[in-house]
Amino acid sequence: MQYVRTPFSLQSKGHYSSAVIHGDLVYISGQLPINYAAGETVPTGGVAEQARQALQNLDSLLEQCGSSKQQVIKTTVYIPDITSWPIVNEVYAEFFGDHKPARTIVPTNTLHFNALIEIEAIATKTSPI
Repeated sequence: MQYVRTPFSLQSKGHYSSAVIHGDLVYISGQLPINYAAGETVPTGGVAEQARQALQNLDSLLEQCGSSKQQVIKTTVYIPDITSWPIVNEVYAEFFGDHKPARTIVPTNTLHFNALIEIEAIATKTSPI
């Protein structure tokens, strides 16, 4: 197994890796809508803005792992309000385009930092790191 860390995950107090590569599979930990480049925690905007940021974080981590959004096999999406499903689905569809990985959307209680979305994924690698 290869543990993938980013400059941002090294600052985390949680006992986890941002991603783990095992064979040809990439397991991405839950991505919150944090703008790491700007050093901002979860934006105050709505679920659409937060979904775009979480998916951007997912995309960046997939790239770092030698994968891409077109190689995603399965995602799990956590949202604290199931009424956000249509908006999340729209942003998700824009992000993935014609690619349709298996997906589960889980309505849950409060997410970390009061985020409106968290996304984890399993993907295949497209190239060695």
